[in-house]
Amino acid sequence: MTQILTPRQAEELNKSIIAYLTSVNLPTIATALREGLNIGDSFDAATSKKYEGLLEKKWTSVVRLQKKIMDLESRNASLQAELDSATPTSLSKRNQDPTTWLPRSPARHTLQSHRDGIACVAFHPVFSSLASGSEDTTIKIWDWELGELERTVKGHTKAVLDLDFGGPRGGTLLASCSSDLTIKLWDPSDEYKNIRTLPGHDHSVSAVRFIPSGAAGSPSSGNLLVSASRDKSLRIWDVSTGYCVKTIRGHADWVRDVSPSFDGRWLLSAGADQTARIWDAASGEAKATMVGHEHTIECCVFAPPASYGYLATLAGLKKPPPASSSAEFVATGSRDRTIRIWDARGTLIKTLIGHDNWVRGLVFHPGGKYILSVADDKTLRCWDLSQEGKLVKSLDDAHGHFVSCIRWAPGVIKDAPPVNGENGATPNGVSKSEPQKVGIRCVIATGSVDLNVRIFAS
Repeated sequence: MTQILTPRQAEELNKSIIAYLTSVNLPTIATALREGLNIGDSFDAATSKKYEGLLEKKWTSVVRLQKKIMDLESRNASLQAELDSATPTSLSKRNQDPTTWLPRSPARHTLQSHRDGIACVAFHPVFSSLASGSEDTTIKIWDWELGELERTVKGHTKAVLDLDFGGPRGGTLLASCSSDLTIKLWDPSDEYKNIRTLPGHDHSVSAVRFIPSGAAGSPSSGNLLVSASRDKSLRIWDVSTGYCVKTIRGHADWVRDVSPSFDGRWLLSAGADQTARIWDAASGEAKATMVGHEHTIECCVFAPPASYGYLATLAGLKKPPPASSSAEFVATGSRDRTIRIWDARGTLIKTLIGHDNWVRGLVFHPGGKYILSVADDKTLRCWDLSQEGKLVKSLDDAHGHFVSCIRWAPGVIKDAPPVNGENGATPNGVSKSEPQKVGIRCVIATGSVDLNVRIFAS
């Protein structure tokens, strides 16, 4: 048989085997192997110590490299298939137009470190940081461009249910909420130090969002935060003082989600009473109620102005509402497996059917043409609003278990202060009437019960 190893490599392997056998307390076999290989007394205790862990190290690194090679081969095959089916025109078009970009498998990064299911993810408005919250009570901060864990943030004593970046201009904070009944504020510029804890809710706090500045009647522009809880209420907080400035009641059961409009004037909430409601953020009065879902509503979101043209057609309007109007259409996702799109008066304009299990997260494409959803059927689905909400793409292998959350990276605003709030379209302290140059960032993060966070990026 021809030798693959050089004499020196063979000698190293033999010594590693002997050292391994000695370390696992098999001296008789080690001695027999030494005699068989004519390795004499030069192989003393010090030499044995030197070679002791070598075999195991090489073994584990080979397995790790094999896995990496398989992942790269799978990614390569997928990209090759895409290249084979692409025409030069479609390739150049895809590179030029972020408004039509949709996520595709495989994910660019799979981020692993949590020890229990992931409930929420949130992007930093400026840096390439992503926060994830889990039932393991921790928050983890990742660099989503590199796919690396930066730090683990501890403080909550029960599951972390939601996260959001935002806050006063130039002073981005991270807000988290938990089953431990509290909301916590963390300072990213000071190693994510916990700077404030907001107690007040009587049950689990399911959702938290910074309210973009410009909220009518708001004395503390950019300083407001809204939370939704199983105690059936919404609360508005002043993050600079930690005080609850308003409690909004009206839901008859657990409020599962809350989302502010891009100018902070309106709040959208939804929950286990199977309704979604639009509230005036300044007065706390209800503006509209959406009734029609047949089970708990898990998620809700305001449609961005970029989608008004498509949604106006769906609603049968002759022309779209003005882009300056902030609460024209909303979308809700429910345990009844449907996504529903409504106008601001609470009229249902479209039901999207296709998921096989609870719909857990929704996000509008910043280009306005699509809505993306994730669900307990392990899929990420893309619906085309220009084709009456037709399902145009499904990532059936988005995760290996229930997909619990989805966020789109906020757009890059040139020569402007950091963005604030969910839709990533409103810079703090900047009036919506000023035209903003927002570059769409083609990056999506999803989290799952399979303990993984995935990054889908162009």
